[in-house]
Amino acid sequence: MASEAENRKSFAIQAGYCAAMDAPITARICTALGQGITRASETGRRVLDWPGEPVADALVLRLVGGLHALHRRGVPELRRIFTGEETDLGRIGAALDAVLSAYDLPLMPWLYGPPQTNEAARSNGLMTGLLHLATRYGPRFELLEIGSSAGLNLMLGRYRFDLDGVAVGPTESPLVLRPDWRGSPPPAAPVEIVSARGVDIAPLDLTDDRDADRLQAYVWVDAVERQVRLETAIAMLRAAPVRLERGDAAEWLEARLGEPQPAGVTRVLLHSVVWQYLRPEAQARIAAMMEAAGAAATLERPLGWVMMEPNRDLAVQEVRVRGWPGDTPMELVARTHAHGAWVEGLAPPYDTTPYVMRAA
Repeated sequence: MASEAENRKSFAIQAGYCAAMDAPITARICTALGQGITRASETGRRVLDWPGEPVADALVLRLVGGLHALHRRGVPELRRIFTGEETDLGRIGAALDAVLSAYDLPLMPWLYGPPQTNEAARSNGLMTGLLHLATRYGPRFELLEIGSSAGLNLMLGRYRFDLDGVAVGPTESPLVLRPDWRGSPPPAAPVEIVSARGVDIAPLDLTDDRDADRLQAYVWVDAVERQVRLETAIAMLRAAPVRLERGDAAEWLEARLGEPQPAGVTRVLLHSVVWQYLRPEAQARIAAMMEAAGAAATLERPLGWVMMEPNRDLAVQEVRVRGWPGDTPMELVARTHAHGAWVEGLAPPYDTTPYVMRAA
């Protein structure tokens, strides 16, 4: 169990991540909360007595998401704070603590589960990984995504990408993803998404206004471009819903890996900012399943693994790729902004150090 001091410190840590990702208003809110939160509310008591690991549990983002939802609903006490008009940390901290007391009942459920910051532009990093697999095994892919949240990355085949001049996806797509590209260019290869399915322990249904509002509340108030992109992605999903199920990631993946695989199609496990939320035994089970399935993979029916997971030391996401058949370990091929604003392509030889979510 973390101490109150450790739980308060997690607000400063999250403020640093927000500042690094050009979100000064949200960074200020995090800082003020860490300093001003008290035990006057049940929400405050639960935060200060958080029993888990607050950074890995994304405790601060849970609470900030709830407060942003209240702001979006027009709670007047939050207007000047979330618009950035109020900048004094002491006044912000006191005002937010008062809001926790006044709105305890609607805020408490936001602490019950991790945030679902499903971001369509994370597909920039995931598509970069798929391009590496396409050069090895061909263009056709069957995607199996765990931790899909609302399923925005399941529409990866519907987005148009411009990755350092490498164009992928339908030209008529209403959503064009063009990240700032740094470093080595990605492989230039055709990509065709034959099918895409996903699972989440608590999926959001974006055809439901309440779930759509919840997802939008997790987008930081600073991120105007992200908000517009999310609205476009929600409209795309409502026009053609994705194949998203509720379930346990490891159990669902085991069932999918046991299904027949079409010839000439690479089956790929895909996930982004999910690994930290899985229990260690689930992580080990998934890794073992992939190794076993990889051992049986053939050039006619290849297997791939593309992950985009955080390096907290560098405040970036790391894109890693593994393919079977082949003896090459999982490779770090790119780094990316957590919300897909930029991608940095890396050059071979690639780092093959096993992934560990480094703590700040």
